[in-house]
Amino acid sequence: MVIGLSLLLIIANVIVSWKGFNDRNFYERYEFSVEKIRIYKQYYRLITSGFLHVNWMHLIFNMIALYFFSGSVESFFGPVQFLLIYFASMIGGDLLSLFIHRYDSGYSSVGASGAVAGIIFAAIAVFPGMRMFFGIPAWIFGLAYVLYSIYGIRSRKNNVGHESHLAGALTGMLLGIVMFPESLVENYLPILLIGVPSLVFIFIIVTRPHVLLVDNNFFKTQKRYYSVDHRYNADKIDKEKEIDRILDKISKKGIKSLTQKERETLEQHSKTTR
Repeated sequence: MVIGLSLLLIIANVIVSWKGFNDRNFYERYEFSVEKIRIYKQYYRLITSGFLHVNWMHLIFNMIALYFFSGSVESFFGPVQFLLIYFASMIGGDLLSLFIHRYDSGYSSVGASGAVAGIIFAAIAVFPGMRMFFGIPAWIFGLAYVLYSIYGIRSRKNNVGHESHLAGALTGMLLGIVMFPESLVENYLPILLIGVPSLVFIFIIVTRPHVLLVDNNFFKTQKRYYSVDHRYNADKIDKEKEIDRILDKISKKGIKSLTQKERETLEQHSKTTR
């Protein structure tokens, strides 16, 4: 039963993601979409989007992490609690993303990262000393994960949903503590080191998001952003200008005049708009 549940989840993720890779209509029908959830009340997307992934690398990374952590979590808490942690973390991550991007109807995302992060952090709550890669204690990995997520949310350097990762991780840790209250006494120090900055950060980004938004480069402050959506829309406009410039270059000099970076930018744009 320990391996069975995780394997079923992995198989479901692979099948649904593979379908999404090959069928754009299917992908868009079940992805996380602020517009479809808020306006059309398609709440099922909070779950279905967690079984879709952007590409094979995204899928494989999440499934490897799920496989290695699911056994210890399920054997300790039981199968029902394991599934509760998995899906509650998935939904918790999506709900924070939905709130943060509530004014950006074009925002969308996919991935099981929030659910997987919840499983990982539930394991950290009860086994903080568990050894991970290169002998690193689990609680140090957890703290590094939180700091990286905070930096990712602030910098907005890519399209990764760091806020859903962080919310999913925190949901998993809190559920782990609720299901095994003794962990709060036995492992209070690592839990505080990970939980306090996470809670404080989420509180600030919900109440005063403009305080946390910075430019991609250190000490670069000429732009001011008032919300997550303001930053997102500004980045979107910049990307559209870059696409227009590339298309103009093609019309004047031909497609062979493009640099490798310009070709990659155009290819990525075509994938996201088709």
